[in-house]
Amino acid sequence: MDHRERVLAAIRHKPLDRLPTDMWATSEVKERLFDYFQIEQAEGVAVQKDQQATLAIPGGIRATLELYDRLGIDGLFRIKAPYIGPPLRVDEEYWEDEWGIGHRRVKYATGIYNERTHFPLAELETIADLEAYRWPDPDWYDYDALQDLITQCGDRTVECGLEATFPYHNFLRGLETSLMDPFLRPEFTHHLVQRIADFFLEYSRRCFEVAAGYFDLTLVAGDYGQQTGLLLRPDTFAGFYRDLMQRAIDLAQSYDLIVFHHDDGDIRQLLPTWASLGMDVLNPIQWRCGNWDLATLKAEYGEQFCFHGGVDNQQTLPFGTPQDVRDEVKWLIENLASDGTGFIVAPCHNLQSNTPVENILALYEAAHEYGTF
Repeated sequence: MDHRERVLAAIRHKPLDRLPTDMWATSEVKERLFDYFQIEQAEGVAVQKDQQATLAIPGGIRATLELYDRLGIDGLFRIKAPYIGPPLRVDEEYWEDEWGIGHRRVKYATGIYNERTHFPLAELETIADLEAYRWPDPDWYDYDALQDLITQCGDRTVECGLEATFPYHNFLRGLETSLMDPFLRPEFTHHLVQRIADFFLEYSRRCFEVAAGYFDLTLVAGDYGQQTGLLLRPDTFAGFYRDLMQRAIDLAQSYDLIVFHHDDGDIRQLLPTWASLGMDVLNPIQWRCGNWDLATLKAEYGEQFCFHGGVDNQQTLPFGTPQDVRDEVKWLIENLASDGTGFIVAPCHNLQSNTPVENILALYEAAHEYGTF
C-alpha cells in the first residue's frame, strides 16, 4: 500500500498492512525535527503568517515529505485556496486575518503561540450592526491554484474545504460572549452563525467544484469540548449549529468526500449526534479529557468512525519516557484498532515544544511495531 491507500483503507475499515500514522505539531517541533534529521527547510515558509499560508505545513512541502519519510508517517495534508483579497494588516508582532480577527505572537517558556487578541464583533448588538460589517468574500481566494498544491503533496492524503461555524463564532465575539449569545441574543445569534456558515459553505463549494477528484477529505471543525464535559448544552448545539453543520456535511457527501471531524476535549455526550450527522473520521480522541473508556468507544462507534489521534500530549508525550509512549501507543492500538483497522495513530493534538524528540521517535517506532499486521 502507498500512503494514501493506507489512510483511505483505514477510514473505510478495510484490511491493512499496517495502521497509518499522522502528525500534528507546532512550528518549533517541526523545526527541531528538521534539525535532528538535517533536513533543509524552504526559505521563509516557517515564519509565514497563518492566514497567508496556502499549505498548513511549516517548513514547506518538500521538507515535510522528507521528514515524514524519515519518521515513517503517512500523513494527511490540509490545503486551502490562497488568499488574494484586499491587503491585510500585518505588523511584526500583530496581524489581522480576512475576518478582522487580530492575532499576536505571545512568547512562552518554550515557544511562541499566535494568540487571538482582537475579536471584531465583540461589541456589536444588533442585526443591523452585523449587516454593516465587512464580511470575508469567497471571491477573495484563488481556487485555480488548488490542483497544483494538491499535486505537490505526492501520494499523501489531502484535505480541503472547511466548516467551522462554532469556532469562528468564538473567534469573532470572544469565547465568553459567544457562549452567552444564544441565551441573551437568540435572533442576533441565528443571524450571525448563518452568515459565518454561509461563507464556509460557499468557500468549500468552490474548492470542491475546482478540485473534486484531486483530494479525499474535508474538515468539519467543532471544538465543543473542554477538559471535562461540553462548552455548551447539547440542546444549544441542536438549536443553533446542528442544521448548519449538517448542510456542510451534505455538500461534502454530494462530492463523495470523506468528512474529517475535529473536536477537542470531552465531547462524549455528542458522539450519537456526530454518528447521526454522517461524520467519517473522529479527531483527536483526547481521552484524558473526562477519562474515556476506549474499548467501549470502539465497540459502540468503531463501525461509524475511523479514529484519528489518541496519543496523549497533556502528560505522556511531554513528560513521559520513551517507554511510556511506546506502552501507550500499544494500548491505543489494542483498543482503537482491535479489529486491525479504523485507527490512524497520531498525537491527540499538536506536539508541543516541550516534547522530547526521543518521545516523538518512540511514538512512530511503536506505531510501526504494534500496528503492523
